[in-house]
Amino acid sequence: MKANVVRYGVILNTEHYLECVAFYRELFGLHQLFERDEGGFKLTCLEFGHGYLMVEQGGKAKKGVKSPEESSFKLRFNVDDLEEALREIRAWGIQTTIIENAWGRTINIADPDGNRVGIRDDAGFANQINT
Repeated sequence: MKANVVRYGVILNTEHYLECVAFYRELFGLHQLFERDEGGFKLTCLEFGHGYLMVEQGGKAKKGVKSPEESSFKLRFNVDDLEEALREIRAWGIQTTIIENAWGRTINIADPDGNRVGIRDDAGFANQINT
């Protein structure tokens, strides 16, 4: 099948659809490819690297951050400047910090539905690939 894969994507079902679309589009700068409203069912497709993130209705929100048991899914965004990312996240009213790990530096937040989102220092990630 690998010869037939021409595109890849991730579908994220959300309860707070409009807030989640704004979160990924505005905070992370994901370019909107298209959106659909098919009989009241809404979806928005955002460019996600060489693939796409499809934000759809139909999920279940939680206040705070979902545990891995509630949602084993976590989106990760690697950035060049983690301190700048922290400033932008805090400007959105999200209080968080940079976490120092032996394997790299990260920021952990949640989208408006409580889905886990990680931001990582790309230099630390690239060092792991090259070793």
